[in-house]
Amino acid sequence: MKFVDEALIEVHAGDGGNGAASFRREKYVPRGGPDGGDGGRGGSIFIVADRNINTLIDYRYQRLFRAQRGENGRGADQFGKGGEDIVLRVPVGTVIADADSGERIADLAEDGARARVAKGGRGGLGNLHFKSSTNRAPRQTTPGEQGEARRLRLELRVLADVGLLGMPNAGKSTLIRAVSAAPPKVADYPFTTLAPNLGVVRTDENRSFVVADIPGLIEGAAEGAGLGHQFLRHLQRTRLLLHVVDIAPLDPDANPVKDARAIVAELKKYDPSLHAKPRWLVLNKLDLLPADERATRAKAFVKAFRWKGPVFTVAAIRGEGCRELTYAIQDWLDAHPAWPAEGEQSAEAPVVLTPAPVAARRRRGRKTPDAPQ
Repeated sequence: MKFVDEALIEVHAGDGGNGAASFRREKYVPRGGPDGGDGGRGGSIFIVADRNINTLIDYRYQRLFRAQRGENGRGADQFGKGGEDIVLRVPVGTVIADADSGERIADLAEDGARARVAKGGRGGLGNLHFKSSTNRAPRQTTPGEQGEARRLRLELRVLADVGLLGMPNAGKSTLIRAVSAAPPKVADYPFTTLAPNLGVVRTDENRSFVVADIPGLIEGAAEGAGLGHQFLRHLQRTRLLLHVVDIAPLDPDANPVKDARAIVAELKKYDPSLHAKPRWLVLNKLDLLPADERATRAKAFVKAFRWKGPVFTVAAIRGEGCRELTYAIQDWLDAHPAWPAEGEQSAEAPVVLTPAPVAARRRRGRKTPDAPQ
């Protein structure tokens, strides 16, 4: 199945039903009075995160969703039936934003998280609401309100603890194969990975973390080179980034230091907060170097790259160095929990879910009648 992580949809909540103007007509009951019922409310549209869904592909084929309109009121004090709500299911990690204003509506980061994205219109009032001592036979009613309508942008950001970053063919997919049971495609040509891959790394019976592998970046990605920045959004929820570098490129003209700096520059162009995340350097393909040159080449790279953070050397295809790397990651994740302890604040606290849009947006060209005071 094709991986789809972005979709544009249009939602229309149902209009409320109109109130009824009716009078009680019954034998032997003179001047029965008004008995017009209210209209039913229009159906609303909700979006719910579902862990059994992995992609937004369903919303590439159906883009328009309309909730049911409320029924009109009737005589004999009968209120109209409310319209049925629509519930749209999306993968966990979906961010919902208004496509026109860019305003973020909700971040569904947990299974079962729910947000109302379009509110149904209220039903109109029947004439029984307008009776008084001076108005015994009111004929006033109000029409139902219009439901909200808006265009939404759905954007999936995968949930992972650790993200892999690097040039094409740096060995990211090989690394995730070596440390987890994920089976990403591995080949000897660039851009083998065309969609994000997730792998669960289990370091102990009750200790594990999730790694995300995204397609490689190249210099000029901000201008659309390669696959551009299309998949960098999937690293925004991670707590730790691993910058994977090919320490022994087959191309004699390749410059690993220059390529690594280009990756860091592209990361900063895309999102400064992503660039500021904790980042470790992983020098891969050590097996392609003579044993007596490995330490010297790694030290020379770190010096030329001017790197001050943690450094790990691995040969992912053989699994060399991977065990030490995974245990170091697990220890770091245990020491830096995703959510703060009770009463503490954290820069990585979860985004608060907004259950409903901030402001109603009416359909263009139609006005909502004013309700009586």
